[in-house]
Amino acid sequence: MVTPFTAAGQVDLEQAARLAEHLVNHGSDGLVICGTTGESPTLSWPEQHQLFAAVKEAVAGRACLIAGSGSNCTAEAIEATREAAALGADAALVVVPYYNKPPQDGLEAHFRAIAEAAPGLPLMLYNIPGRTGTSLAPETVARLLDLPNVVSFKAASGTTEEVSALRAACGQRLAIYSGDDALTLPMLAVGAVGVVSVASHLAGPQISAMIEAFFSGDLATALALHEQLLPLCRALFCTTNPIPVKAALELSGWPVGAPRLPLLSANDAVKQRLSETLAALRPT
Repeated sequence: MVTPFTAAGQVDLEQAARLAEHLVNHGSDGLVICGTTGESPTLSWPEQHQLFAAVKEAVAGRACLIAGSGSNCTAEAIEATREAAALGADAALVVVPYYNKPPQDGLEAHFRAIAEAAPGLPLMLYNIPGRTGTSLAPETVARLLDLPNVVSFKAASGTTEEVSALRAACGQRLAIYSGDDALTLPMLAVGAVGVVSVASHLAGPQISAMIEAFFSGDLATALALHEQLLPLCRALFCTTNPIPVKAALELSGWPVGAPRLPLLSANDAVKQRLSETLAALRPT
């Protein structure tokens, strides 16, 4: 979920609560709060805690609430994950450490320390090497499965091969989610169970219907929805996320504010592309 800001750049808790309710009412059975799309790198921990509390008050019991609690500092990630548990999160999204580029044994030690510090909180490991500079190997994930609260994985490496490799190393014990909207259907076909979506801000019912069609065996409908959604998925990543999705929400009547620096608002070319894509997506 994006983080709404006021015109002055403050977290807009009321708008966040409204947006959370809208997403839950339009196909999302879970919400990630303060992930990449939520601009976690520019939110303070107090802001993140307030945001999570506001969303929880709005939709608790109607959706799984997942708190982003990752950091490239293990001690900070431990503290944030413990706080997520204390705030009543259903799970935590824990990203691969960025910038310091630890080797695989360092990644294993990092995630093991976090999991052991909050043993009652399910964890979704988050692999996005394009942002972190390091990729979490399937063999490392497999070693972490002796921890009962390591239960899921957000695959955002941009390839279906990652899902196949994880399935080979981990079997069905690990619930794998696509981290790339455009690859949701291909990833489902090789063993993923869903998507942590950006496009759901604009097309939640269609995405939900595509996944439901796939699992019910209606592959023709799933493929048709995949093809319908592809232009939106591509437009939402034509520049750095969440610049396009925030612009698309504004165009759709959701004043969620500009991203915080160092991200900028979408330029006119991006807005025009989004406007045309949204117009084509809406039923006539």
